[in-house]
Amino acid sequence: MQIPDWADRIVVDPALHHGEPCVRGTRVPIAVVLGSLAQGLSPEAIIREYPALTPDDIQACLAYAAEVIRSGEL
Repeated sequence: MQIPDWADRIVVDPALHHGEPCVRGTRVPIAVVLGSLAQGLSPEAIIREYPALTPDDIQACLAYAAEVIRSGEL
């Protein structure tokens, strides 16, 4: 079984944001990244707001969200 591309960058830890999925090594929830993209912010603007993030982190957030939707874990 292949490990998803997002698996190295996304963490679910009960000690961080009550177990909400976050970008590994940060306290930035995936929901914040996705919400920012939905509001029209560019990845560059998000990174300016959250300098700990990288473009690969933002892609991992999108990949994670897509997999959650595909798996029906809403």
